[in-house]
Amino acid sequence: MAPCITSRNESVFVTFRVSDNFRFALRRKRERRRRKKATAMAMKATISLPLTSSSSRHSLASSSSCSSLKQLIQFPLQQQQQVRFDTSRSISTTCRSVSASMSIQETPLKSMKSSFLDRKESGFLHFVKYHGLGNDFILVDNRDSLEPKVTPEQAVKLCDRNFGVGADGVIFAMPGTNGTDYTMRIFNSDGSEPEMCGNGVRCFARFIAELDDLHGKHSFTVHTGAGLIVPEIQDDGKVRVDMGQPILVASDVPTKLAATKDQAVIGAALEVDGVNWNVTCVSMGNPHCVTFGSTDCQALQVDDLNLSDVGPKFEHHEVFPARTNTEFVQVFSRSHLKMRVWERGAGATLACGTGACAVVVAAVLEGRSERCCTVDLPGGPLEIEWKEEDNHIYMTGPAEVVFYGSAPL
Repeated sequence: MAPCITSRNESVFVTFRVSDNFRFALRRKRERRRRKKATAMAMKATISLPLTSSSSRHSLASSSSCSSLKQLIQFPLQQQQQVRFDTSRSISTTCRSVSASMSIQETPLKSMKSSFLDRKESGFLHFVKYHGLGNDFILVDNRDSLEPKVTPEQAVKLCDRNFGVGADGVIFAMPGTNGTDYTMRIFNSDGSEPEMCGNGVRCFARFIAELDDLHGKHSFTVHTGAGLIVPEIQDDGKVRVDMGQPILVASDVPTKLAATKDQAVIGAALEVDGVNWNVTCVSMGNPHCVTFGSTDCQALQVDDLNLSDVGPKFEHHEVFPARTNTEFVQVFSRSHLKMRVWERGAGATLACGTGACAVVVAAVLEGRSERCCTVDLPGGPLEIEWKEEDNHIYMTGPAEVVFYGSAPL
């Protein structure tokens, strides 16, 4: 009996031990699953936490005074989300259990304005892309330094339309110098740095208005390589820019062409690749060569031009020591002109603000137009006025946001 009982007792004991070990293994398996689930929930919470609280989102959505930049890209510091895990464990002689609890807390930080552009991930550039009639630019908030955050070589990569963001140039909003509110610098898509850009300064003005949360009519002073520029944001959102006075003295444009009238080059002959063009040279802080036709074609049809062929030949012509922008102009009436442009350092673009200003100056000097004109560009029209009272040129046109983004450098 004893062996039998012992055998049964041993059998029972063995069965009990097997069952206990099985339950213990099952608990451990469940425990691992809970840990894995808690970790996954933590990761998910970290990734999917809203960038603003629900109340903040509601106030952003309902506030009509909030700018598009803040609505779309602001990351408020006042309510950063912090994820904290508290793990408690209770251990008994028969089983061990692990429970994980997750709580989300909002930690208030000091109140300050913060935007998408304030994020400081190493190796990334945060920017806003704008365009003025299709002339597009990458705008960079560089107000903390007079040193550009992007090198000319990096600008070339960023402007590449296949392997980069794609743009005609990179514009930097910098601290003001010489008593101005801001400084504007620009790198072209080829890495060169022009003195100024008319469409670019309109985009610059809208960018500053977004950054500083300006509404309605505002103007400010901007230091550029071409001197003082004063853009004014209108009530309709367009930007009117005082572009200053045109420069007509041949050596200051600069051009090696001989002056034809009062030290200016007006309606002069220029041979380019065997064709004799009639040109007028104007500087708007950057050089422009304006032509209304050649000896073979007095009334230019700009849509028929092979711009990619003839444009570079003007740009790199020996009579332009600093190279030149070139505008080909068709006259519809004394107040309506149409132009195509080959920009120095950027090639064929959809619009050129300084070019449109130079075109009206050249048209007035050649007796082809009045001082106030609509100038049609491939990207749309600009309103240009050359005031006789102060000799200043005023350009009015749109500037619009394309998108907000970040790119590795």
